[in-house]
Amino acid sequence: MSFADILRRWRIEKGYTQQQVANLLFIERTTVVRWENGTRMPDVQMIARVAELLEVDAGSLLTSAAEPNEKPNVILVDDEKIILTGGLPVLKQSLPDAVVTGFKKPSAALEFARENPVALAFLDIEMGKSNGLDICHELLQINPRTNVVFLTSYIDYSFDAWKTGACGFLMKPLTEEKVKKQLSLLRYPFGGGRI
Repeated sequence: MSFADILRRWRIEKGYTQQQVANLLFIERTTVVRWENGTRMPDVQMIARVAELLEVDAGSLLTSAAEPNEKPNVILVDDEKIILTGGLPVLKQSLPDAVVTGFKKPSAALEFARENPVALAFLDIEMGKSNGLDICHELLQINPRTNVVFLTSYIDYSFDAWKTGACGFLMKPLTEEKVKKQLSLLRYPFGGGRI
């Protein structure tokens, strides 16, 4: 059972609403919502406070937080079909324990990220009317622990890319060697991202 499932179950068993839990922990309700939908995780101190509030074993909560039971989501967003066609197999080979999904439309990628926690996003910088730098900001608002790696054919964009909170920058085309090197540099390592 995931941390989100355990938290939701115990909260309901104790008869608390999400708002009541938020009030008692002095946090925003949206934080509790994100914990329960799996897009965010509390830190160790907060897990101890949650355990005390719900009168549950902190060890169980910590274990469930440390051992996610779902495969991490990795996305590739590029408006060029050839990059998706060539890049998706490279990512699947490099990240065999992850669910890898490609998107040609940034809006579809953002919709996916709102419904599913994204551990790693590979983003093209120039995508027609959309800009990968803006998509990065939106992804990080949805889940600040999303690792973002920019892809481009133009090295000039690297300076702007570093200002976004991204953790990497790769020149196209994707290769397994480049991806594996980048995985060792992730800001938030995850099960599918460990080599």
